[in-house]
Amino acid sequence: MTVKVVVREGESLDDAVRRWKRNVNKSGILLETRKRECFYPTSLKRKMKSEMARRKKW
Repeated sequence: MTVKVVVREGESLDDAVRRWKRNVNKSGILLETRKRECFYPTSLKRKMKSEMARRKKW
């Protein structure tokens, strides 16, 4: 998955980078890579899920 942004005529590089960042966030690439950064066993995932539910409740 790659996000491409073509710099428009008269557009600054900062604006193009801002558009690229927005597209990356919308596509969910960063979330996916953060999820895959390290491996969590199923039992640990369940524990984390229940802890997050408890935190949201309070």
